[in-house]
Amino acid sequence: MQAEQMWKISTGKGVKVALIDSGVSADTPSLKGQVLADEVPEPVAYRATDDATGHGTTMAELIAGTGAGGGLQGLAPGAKIVPYRIELEEMKGEAEELEKTPDTTAAIRAAADTDAQIISMSFGAEGPSSKEESAIEYAASKGKLLIAAVGNGGSDKGRIGYPAAYPYVIGVSAVDESGTVSEFASSGNYVDLVAPGEGFPGWCDGNLRSYCDDDQGTSAAAAIASASAALIWSARPDWSVNQVTRSLIDTASRTWPKDEPSKYAGYGLVRPRIVLEDPDYNAGPANVDPLEQDNGGDLLANSASSPSPSPSPSTASQAPEKGSNGGTSAAGSVAESPDDSNILWIALGSAAAAVVLGGVGVAVMRARRAR
Repeated sequence: MQAEQMWKISTGKGVKVALIDSGVSADTPSLKGQVLADEVPEPVAYRATDDATGHGTTMAELIAGTGAGGGLQGLAPGAKIVPYRIELEEMKGEAEELEKTPDTTAAIRAAADTDAQIISMSFGAEGPSSKEESAIEYAASKGKLLIAAVGNGGSDKGRIGYPAAYPYVIGVSAVDESGTVSEFASSGNYVDLVAPGEGFPGWCDGNLRSYCDDDQGTSAAAAIASASAALIWSARPDWSVNQVTRSLIDTASRTWPKDEPSKYAGYGLVRPRIVLEDPDYNAGPANVDPLEQDNGGDLLANSASSPSPSPSPSTASQAPEKGSNGGTSAAGSVAESPDDSNILWIALGSAAAAVVLGGVGVAVMRARRAR
């Protein structure tokens, strides 16, 4: 992805990413000054900067870490993180404590009412939930870019979790350093993009004392996709969510036709550099959803044409489910450079990556996703 080359054009400055996860510590060297905890509205602000597992802090560093103090340097170090702490399966505590922790629906709706342009969700669960889906539609109607990890159910019939399987959410799967789709990654017609998701260090636990090696998961891939969008939106602040989404899809690396998305890799591997380096790139109309067919409707077409929140109320969609399968929680991961521990390692080159699943060839990848 040639991060250092991209940073000459954009670092994500001016873009806020609402990160819904296990909480985000604002005190790690890499995140000092990067976390806007005071912008989390009540009552969902409860312990937003108290990371219960280390997962949320890892995702935040992968997106916007500065690399200070030997910590992780994210792909969009100029962006800011607005943290939301939700109850996850890995969290332990007293029932009263967990009861105070907001659920995903409350967090999504709260983030939708702020000026954060991107909502990054590296978690997943069995579903669907009508309340959660309504919150997703509300956020989409506000012009938010919704990105979620598809899950790590590759060994369990590939079932994808929610919220990634909802309409209006960009579902992100993982690839390894060679561009091969990870064997652990879930698959289905709700995969929209892939990003690096293997071989990263991440915080070992909520104590945040040290990193553990060789983390992997679609969580990290979703974080990198969110950071990619932040780089683009920072460079093109007048673009709508539709135009940012279209740019991610148009410039993704793939070896199959764009109109035949793969159930393993969607529209391909994210490459924000292609957008940043082309001042003449045409992102298309601001009010047309590039994923209208996948989403089953045009809710995003009714959202504001600017990245700031729209004052208009949400528009309920009658679109069919984006996916019919439940899912599994996505594990977290972060990235490093083999030469410099402070630089994000995502060097996949400028040529189209050959995206495969295990030993299955590209011929299978070219097949249209099952609907």
